[in-house]
Amino acid sequence: MTKLIQKKSLHKNRYQIQKRVIIYIQISLNNIIITVTDIWGQAILWTSSGAYGFKGPKRGTPYAAQATVRNFIRLLVYRGIRQAEVMIKGPGPGRDAALRTFYRSQISLNFVCDITPTAHNGCRPPKKKRV
Repeated sequence: MTKLIQKKSLHKNRYQIQKRVIIYIQISLNNIIITVTDIWGQAILWTSSGAYGFKGPKRGTPYAAQATVRNFIRLLVYRGIRQAEVMIKGPGPGRDAALRTFYRSQISLNFVCDITPTAHNGCRPPKKKRV
């Protein structure tokens, strides 16, 4: 069942059906942070692997990513979210485990996008001094 939510605009009486959400997964070597936003970018839910009891270097493991996503999917299903778009960022080892868990879940993914920043060799270096 889809809920009617009020669209934030100048018009007071406009309603729009909440169809999908955007899930941002930020995976580093030390932690996994998952944030769910609506289509306007406002955060709805968030969690991390440390919130589920993983401490120290265990937070960045693939098992911690799988367990964190599995517990987080329960929250999303409880809230009635069935469709999502996934944006994944970072070079951590839990990327594949997190995506595999999303594919096996009840949530249908519209698309998956990798937004990991890539280096482009930076700015132009200063010219060499002439002696």
